[in-house]
Amino acid sequence: MSKIVLVTAASTGLGAMTALALAGAGHTVYAGFGPAREVAPDDLTAVGGQVLAQDARLHPLALDTADQRSVSAAIGEVTRRSGRIDAVIHALGPVPRGPVESFTPYQLAQIYDANVLSSQRVNRAVLPAMRERQDGLLIWVVPSRHSADATPYLALHSEAVTVIDHLAASYARELSGFGIEVSTVTSGALTADIRRHPSLIHPDDTETFAAYEGRHPGLVDSVDSALARQAATEADIARTAEAIVGVVNDPKGGRGRRSTVGASPG
Repeated sequence: MSKIVLVTAASTGLGAMTALALAGAGHTVYAGFGPAREVAPDDLTAVGGQVLAQDARLHPLALDTADQRSVSAAIGEVTRRSGRIDAVIHALGPVPRGPVESFTPYQLAQIYDANVLSSQRVNRAVLPAMRERQDGLLIWVVPSRHSADATPYLALHSEAVTVIDHLAASYARELSGFGIEVSTVTSGALTADIRRHPSLIHPDDTETFAAYEGRHPGLVDSVDSALARQAATEADIARTAEAIVGVVNDPKGGRGRRSTVGASPG
């Protein structure tokens, strides 16, 4: 059965490929970009330029998940055009790389916003209608925990993955009585887009960062090498997108709370 699906981060390679795969599977897809919809060369338009121009099932959508007004307007537009939203695909935010002390409080707030508050804004906008219909699906896409935990200077990234895991589990328990399902798709790669979309957040406190770098020379380079090894290939991104499509296609009541996608060796 065709569904109305919102992909909140279609400006990433994984988000773009997921939107295209969902549309190819027969779903109506709203692909969220920033407020001005400034599409980078390897965003959805370039990845599926002809599809975007010809496929009535695929719709770019102005969506800034950091802005509640933008979220409310986007959800309202989808509802007006399609009548409902059946599924929402959330993605992890950019990866913070560096010792925790070297990130300012403002940066920590930004990291928390990108990974947690952004999805909360969207959820609060879509869930009332889902609860009323007693039907709906929320999907979070995150890297596998072991990849995040095993690499130095990625503590904040690991914390973000942990928080999202707990958030998804809490939503799954609390929404089950409303007929709404929650699923988490984990990728064996640390970040599905790092080769195509450099999305590292570097510390603003460069003096503190330099102190750590001086005490542990070469560690930063080893972290970057580990990130490159753990990054997904195009095939990994495609497999993750297909896994998301599989969860959306699964019948209600037959979806697992977690699906794991293996990555190709780095």
